[in-house]
Amino acid sequence: MAGPKATAPVKGTSSSTSSSSSPSAVQTLWKAYLDHTAPRLKFIDSFLTFLVLSGVLQFVYCVLVTSFPFNAFLSGFASTVGQFVLTASLRSQVNSENRTLFKDVSPERAFADFVIGSVVLHFFVFNFLG
Repeated sequence: MAGPKATAPVKGTSSSTSSSSSPSAVQTLWKAYLDHTAPRLKFIDSFLTFLVLSGVLQFVYCVLVTSFPFNAFLSGFASTVGQFVLTASLRSQVNSENRTLFKDVSPERAFADFVIGSVVLHFFVFNFLG
């Protein structure tokens, strides 16, 4: 009795050829972001990216080089994280797709809240430095 014969895959019919001809998910997401995101939100997103990179750089410096004035590291890192939270809140309030959530908040008021929160945050960070 002979069992079923196994067929060898045909060369050139793998899924990699179909995925190389169609755009990847990341490329599709990036194109949709560039096409459908308001310039104001792109500007805020670039600041959020800067804050993430700044926090990562501070953490890597603390781990690899030194954390001698540990208060300075904590202040800088807390400032970066706090500013990221305030900026993310500003982005959600300014986004036109969230108008139903923030009916009573105008973009000007959201920015004023962001500025006041940033001043208070950095006042505490400066006092923590010692």
